[in-house]
Amino acid sequence: QVQLVESGGGLVQAGGSLRLSCAASGRTVTTYTMGWFRQPPGKEREFVASTRWAGGRRYYADYTESLKGRFTISRDSAKNMVYLQMNSLKPEDTAVYSCAARSSSISTHSYEYEYWGQGTQVTVSS
Repeated sequence: QVQLVESGGGLVQAGGSLRLSCAASGRTVTTYTMGWFRQPPGKEREFVASTRWAGGRRYYADYTESLKGRFTISRDSAKNMVYLQMNSLKPEDTAVYSCAARSSSISTHSYEYEYWGQGTQVTVSS
């Protein structure tokens, strides 16, 4: 079992930045695909970004197209942590952001992730 705990959410003005953190425990997630998803108010959960193991110490990052350039996913395998750096935030980025883990390779589908954190609220004011 993998437990995931997100932190770093909050209220920020448009144009600001936030860095979300996801702490994994229970198992080393070095070879897991780690993803960030978000659920805006009244909308479906959507894929944000993922980082997948590419062998050795290499990881690939994947993003939903519309967020490329503003959001950056990273991970610290030694600490079992995953991060999401969010810059130039917009009101439409307001959502509950959740961290997820998948023991297999890349996926943008939330139903294919086995483990989930409880989520952290990000609110961007205009």
